[in-house]
Amino acid sequence: MSPKPTLDTVAKAAGVSKATVSQVMRGTGRISDATRKKVLAAAKALHYVPDERAASMRSGRLREVGMIIHHISNPFNAEVISGVSDRLEQEGYLVSVLDSQDDPERQKRNLEAFIKSSRAGLLWVPAAETTDDTEQLLKTHRIPTVTFLRSSGIEGLDHVGIKNRDATRKATRYLADLGHRHIAFFGGDANADVRNERIEGYTSILDEMHLGPPIVWEAPDDKMSGMDAMFALTAAHPEVTALVCNGDVVALGACHALQRQGKVPGRDVSVIGFDNIQDAYVSTPPLSTLAVHPYQLGQKLAQTLLARLEQPDAPASTTLVTAELISRESTGPAMA
Repeated sequence: MSPKPTLDTVAKAAGVSKATVSQVMRGTGRISDATRKKVLAAAKALHYVPDERAASMRSGRLREVGMIIHHISNPFNAEVISGVSDRLEQEGYLVSVLDSQDDPERQKRNLEAFIKSSRAGLLWVPAAETTDDTEQLLKTHRIPTVTFLRSSGIEGLDHVGIKNRDATRKATRYLADLGHRHIAFFGGDANADVRNERIEGYTSILDEMHLGPPIVWEAPDDKMSGMDAMFALTAAHPEVTALVCNGDVVALGACHALQRQGKVPGRDVSVIGFDNIQDAYVSTPPLSTLAVHPYQLGQKLAQTLLARLEQPDAPASTTLVTAELISRESTGPAMA
């Protein structure tokens, strides 16, 4: 195996000094076009890649960002990560993503790993039951941090979230206006702050419109769990004719369950998801949803961090995105 190429080996191959190679790689210095082309050709032939971390340490400007999120396999998260990565890459930042699985201890190890490797900033979805010790860790190291979806107990952090209560109020009222009187809230894990906000919006409309009692049905936000939970819900509450779901993925699982029971989503039971992932549009039937456009949400998250890096002393900002109700074929009038 050939040794790893260095500035010295590139300099030797190009017939120039190490300092000249360094200037070419950094785009600095008064280097002639001929010399620059010769150095770049040698670097390409040797498969030389500059050590950006070493360069960052010398310049004091770090070019890597850490992101901690839950359940990377969820399509919503994947689309958010794509938006984050695309926006930060435009500014020359590399994004590393770790999955805490909503586990406070795993989350702390993730944060410690990013702190040890000197990240320029962090994008962070705090785990449920995040400890004071973890919050103190971030306060101590003062890494520019933007929280996402869930806020933290740390003052001075920027936050990007969703108007969850308003969104589910909108969805529940829409279903009630279609004539549904037995509407359930479906999906999500108990005691999650975001889910609790969504349940508050759902129950507030039931109270205002004097509808049937709230039915809140827990299910992890994945298709298989959504399908299994829907079988259980229809057995326990056959009167339910509509669902407001905690996410698109669990909503799609519910639709699969209905179809396996010989029912048609949008005719027999109306289903509204939350997020507007790509699968919501291409599913059969297409899924009605509360759209927060995850790719654009990721871009907003990245832009918030870039603004913080540009102005580290600016006041903390909070951005709450309004969900748009998109009506598709998975919702329809209640059957008489």
